[in-house]
Amino acid sequence: MKTCKISIGGKSPTKVYAVSLCYLLSIHILALVFFSAFRLMLFLSADYTFPPDIAGDYALYSIAFIRGLWFDNVIACYILLLPLAAFWIAAWFGCTARWLYRSSAWYFTILYALCFVISAANIPYFNYFFKPINSSIFNWFDYMGTTAGMVFGESSYYLPMALAIATIVAFAYIIYKLSTLTYGRVTTTIGTWSLKGAGITLVVGALLVGLCVFGIRGRRGYNPIKVSQAYYCNDPFLNQLGVNPVFNIMTSAIDDNRKENKALTLMAADEAVANTQHLLGRAGIDGISPIARIVKADSNITTVKKNVVIILMESMSASLMGTFGNKARLTPFLDSLYHRSLSFSNFYSSGIHTNHGMYSALYSFPAIMKRNAMKGSVIPVYSGLPTVLKQNGYSTMFFMTHESQYDNMNAFFRTNGFDEIYSQENYPADKVVNGFGVQDDYLFQYALPVLNRHAADGRPFFSVLLTISNHPPYIIPPYFHPHSKKKEEQIVEYADWSIKNFMTEALKQPWADNTIFVLMADHGKLVGTPECESPLSYNHIPLMIFGKDIEPRIIDNVGGQVDLMPTLLGILNIGYTHNGFGIDLLKEKRPYMFFTADNLIGVRDTSRLYIYIPDTRQELRYNVKKDGKVAPAEDNETFKAMKNYGFSMLQCAETLVKRQQTVDHTRKNKNKPDSE
Repeated sequence: MKTCKISIGGKSPTKVYAVSLCYLLSIHILALVFFSAFRLMLFLSADYTFPPDIAGDYALYSIAFIRGLWFDNVIACYILLLPLAAFWIAAWFGCTARWLYRSSAWYFTILYALCFVISAANIPYFNYFFKPINSSIFNWFDYMGTTAGMVFGESSYYLPMALAIATIVAFAYIIYKLSTLTYGRVTTTIGTWSLKGAGITLVVGALLVGLCVFGIRGRRGYNPIKVSQAYYCNDPFLNQLGVNPVFNIMTSAIDDNRKENKALTLMAADEAVANTQHLLGRAGIDGISPIARIVKADSNITTVKKNVVIILMESMSASLMGTFGNKARLTPFLDSLYHRSLSFSNFYSSGIHTNHGMYSALYSFPAIMKRNAMKGSVIPVYSGLPTVLKQNGYSTMFFMTHESQYDNMNAFFRTNGFDEIYSQENYPADKVVNGFGVQDDYLFQYALPVLNRHAADGRPFFSVLLTISNHPPYIIPPYFHPHSKKKEEQIVEYADWSIKNFMTEALKQPWADNTIFVLMADHGKLVGTPECESPLSYNHIPLMIFGKDIEPRIIDNVGGQVDLMPTLLGILNIGYTHNGFGIDLLKEKRPYMFFTADNLIGVRDTSRLYIYIPDTRQELRYNVKKDGKVAPAEDNETFKAMKNYGFSMLQCAETLVKRQQTVDHTRKNKNKPDSE
């Protein structure tokens, strides 16, 4: 092994450094090539149709790849900095030790292997969520078994996994060869150590280290490079294509941990509360919250306590239904039920994850970005549908397909109004098909006898059934025969069929005439070509309320999951103290509906969409046509009002959660107030 010491007979610093630089720059360029290859794979695999005005405009497409190289270089410079400094110092001393080159090969292989795994994972992630992979994936690490089952159980993920493995093997092989070749070259380098050569090496090395630091920063100016630098046109796909997924995970994780980002800061808390009071017409109740109010039952109506069955349909975007324009005939039963129910055509999920849908629909609080409000070592306490109905003599049940601990559901729901939780732990082992537990049809088969048993007790019951099948990995049971050839469509057909079978059997039961059935998606999914940075299919969902005494009609006013609680309790004619953000959609009207999608905020009315991205402070405005297509719009007073509405509601929700003002009674005596 060569020693690293200064000696007149040592190697020439400039020549050693020159050879080492060729080695480092070769790896740097090779990494950029592989990053670009992953970006090209994403470009080719994405199910995206460009608007006619830019279709085939390869010059415009190429800019996304050029900007992508910019972001790729930032990550490559992060990785390059340490070896660059190490080889600089080593060359100054004329050091040519074998361990230096071997350890650098391991260093590059390990770090770039991680980068390539993330780049490969970004392909299916982007195709599913229409956004680059981000820090939200860390939430999945709490359930590694389930996450692994999802990844390895879905065949569409196999190609990206194979691509990652092949890339890592090829990269490691090339690095090994380069390190071996470079070591051989430096050991035969001609020249001796000199003070002049050391001085030149010192200056050049310092300049290159400085240049590498500049590469990490990514740009001149006050702020370093941010995701917004990838945005260069009006096409949402091209704008996001250039974002390096490793960069996005790293920066979003850093942003998550900034003090100012641990809580949402859209506006001052007191301003948001005052705005929300005005917008919702609430005066608040002392000891409860500034938006709490008492809702009285109509004494002129004789009320019979009806059972309530809520079916939360996994990823059932409105865009999957024929009613909303889908031509594939995937949901014949839901389409039929839609026209036989009290249905809502402009209804939106609070977020894009299941925990958001459950939390908002049941407790009337909005989802706040990618945060999971149900998790935490101290279980948060809320008042909502299960607590109000339980107080009114209902037995309460929640059915899920997977393990009860997933998303902290068992602890959260038992704390917040549910008497019984049914989960994977309750089902026969041979019925469990993957990490997400049993399939939808078995969930319904299991639940029906339980509902029958509760009906026989003479008490009204409230039940929530959370489906799962319309979520990767898609498993089609052999006894179901879809007509579609696409697996992503077959699973929707299966979900519709499972619901049909349950409803058919449930409506035969003696308790059916005294039951209100609610069918609503937990959130949507990407369907077709995304229209903008926040695809409408993600948050636009169906809501159907069906029952013997429910008059079928379609309501076109905007609404959202937070509105389910007051609307349903209004139908049931139950008095309660409402401490949430919902309105009774049969008695009140919203001017706008607000929602979030991980890293962005959306506000809708029937013809406009406002989007805000807090990380970059970008504002996007669109007019929405009747066919769902969007067109960029100029700022005006309506968009300003939409922004104020969404910001106020979300910031007020953040404030009430922080102040623990999330229940319908005073904290001291647990009694409901007598007056507002």
